[in-house]
Amino acid sequence: MNEVLQQIGEEGLNDLVCAFYKRVKGDDLLSPMYPSDDWEGAQGRLADFLIYRCGGSQKYIEERGHPRLRMRHIPFHIGTAERDRWLKLMGESMEEIKVEPPASELLADFFAQTADFMRNASG
Repeated sequence: MNEVLQQIGEEGLNDLVCAFYKRVKGDDLLSPMYPSDDWEGAQGRLADFLIYRCGGSQKYIEERGHPRLRMRHIPFHIGTAERDRWLKLMGESMEEIKVEPPASELLADFFAQTADFMRNASG
């Protein structure tokens, strides 16, 4: 994933997350999972996580510790529909900010694997 950081940088990852959260805010399926008073915080946490995961700043780890993604998301119903919507919105966001290969392919693979891992409900 270091290739992603080399190609689009921390600014590109921040732009990606910003484009993604614009979509999530208006999404009927995903929006209710987010605290309405902490959109900025949620956006910052995802950006920090992606930057860390791609080999950049350690801010996420310093502030939040180990990602423990499944544990952090267990309170939310995440089934196939939620996974697929998350991937759709993130894919649209990558297209919007024009993430090109190989970064787009690496991110798409990472997102697909992670989103599937996050499922905690059937259907």
